[in-house]
Amino acid sequence: MPLRLIQKAENHIGPHFAQLARGLGSYGSAEVATRIVRLLTTVVIARSLAPEIVGEAALALTVFELVRVLERIGTGQQIVQAKADELAATCNSVQRFYAGWTGALMIVQLLVAALLALAFHRPTAGAMLAVLTLVYPFMAGGHVQFYLAMRAGQVARLARIGACQSIADQILTAALLLLWPNAWSIVLPKLLTAPIWLILARRAAPWRPDRAAGQLPASRMLRYAGPIMLADGMTALRTQGDNLIIAALLGTSALGTYYFAFNAGVGIVSSLVTAFGSVAFPMLCAAKVGAARMGVLRRLVIGGAAVFVPIVALQALAAPLYVPLVFGAHWAFAAPLIAILCLAGLPLLVAQITGCWLRAEGRVGIDAANSTLTCALALGGLWLGAHFGGLMLAVIGLIAGQTAGALWNGARILLPALDLPRRHALRSEFGS
Repeated sequence: MPLRLIQKAENHIGPHFAQLARGLGSYGSAEVATRIVRLLTTVVIARSLAPEIVGEAALALTVFELVRVLERIGTGQQIVQAKADELAATCNSVQRFYAGWTGALMIVQLLVAALLALAFHRPTAGAMLAVLTLVYPFMAGGHVQFYLAMRAGQVARLARIGACQSIADQILTAALLLLWPNAWSIVLPKLLTAPIWLILARRAAPWRPDRAAGQLPASRMLRYAGPIMLADGMTALRTQGDNLIIAALLGTSALGTYYFAFNAGVGIVSSLVTAFGSVAFPMLCAAKVGAARMGVLRRLVIGGAAVFVPIVALQALAAPLYVPLVFGAHWAFAAPLIAILCLAGLPLLVAQITGCWLRAEGRVGIDAANSTLTCALALGGLWLGAHFGGLMLAVIGLIAGQTAGALWNGARILLPALDLPRRHALRSEFGS
């Protein structure tokens, strides 16, 4: 019977489900530890700084993330996907290409910082952005090693690296805020903790360039890099452009409120979704093209839904209770915003799975188109809400647009792939 054939195929990929569970367990435990510390830091920020001051730091960090998205050119994914006989040459090429690229980004960010300070009369935000350019050399120093560890399936180790840096960031932020209640206390730790990431990444997968292996053609790297950068760029624009729209239409005070609500509502879920992608992508790449990879996709969809639907529902429903209790009664007005923003976790999950599948299949151009569509819908909904209403309507528009884009892309890409094993079983059963 077709059902028995499907069950036999799914039993064959059972270890992949265990791998997903172990990976999410590693990232999940690290995220819980990180989130506890981050929660304490958010409490300190909420009780120490006015929304206007938080908004100044948020503006600098938003622009930084928008510039940094240009760093995401798919070089790491090429290491994960490389064939064994091309791995040394791929690593050589990635190191040289990425170092030059991040050096150019430092210049771009300095120019943007000057523009922010002089043209938009935001000298503090411009100075913060200029200081954050020093993060790029640390990123370049451990880029190859980090993705070699991902290729090797060192999920628990990568989770610890992220947790160590994030916890150090949050502890340092809280300490600086207690000593110096200033927007700089939110921004400086991003730079001061970068060496921690570099040291741990280089220890995760020791590597030296192999001169004898040579280099890959630059054209080959660029063909992959362009669509990846566009896809990640649209994702970053969607997740960071909202801050710019809020600041432009509703002011920095509203931005401070939105920044707080977004981090309190989406922070933990978005981190877990990113962790999910870090586990899912290598699993899909390691599986054979065809039925085996489709089987892994089925497990990822089932596992992702089982984990994230309860988390999102619980966090959204509990927002009116924990917001005033944890962050203070003066933030109780933000509880409805936080509850709505929690719902963003589910479209983020759908988009993550869709993107991982397309990249594993080498269809990076479609991934870029999907990200562009979702970005346009999400920011369009946010702009309409902010223009014709207030912050609440803007948040509703953002979530509605993001959900529409994720569901449309997921239905077009994932449903045919998920249904193919059943169709294959039917063809085998009836000999057609």
